[in-house]
Amino acid sequence: MRRQRTTDEPPRTTSSKVVAIEPLWTIHDVSKYLGVPVGTLYQWRHRGMGPPAVRLGKHLRYQPAAVRTWVTEQVA
Repeated sequence: MRRQRTTDEPPRTTSSKVVAIEPLWTIHDVSKYLGVPVGTLYQWRHRGMGPPAVRLGKHLRYQPAAVRTWVTEQVA
């Protein structure tokens, strides 16, 4: 049988790590970050040249860390 918690007893917490998840970027966010037009990002994606993106329904989303990594890889 489970013991009932009294009202003056604090709730128990588990020791789990809280991982902060950075929100995904829209194509407009990436356009602003890179300083290129949205149309250029669509062309790069079509040609397989741009930063990696994921399609969520009809929307493209970018992981900020992946975009930053892609930028550093472009430096010659």
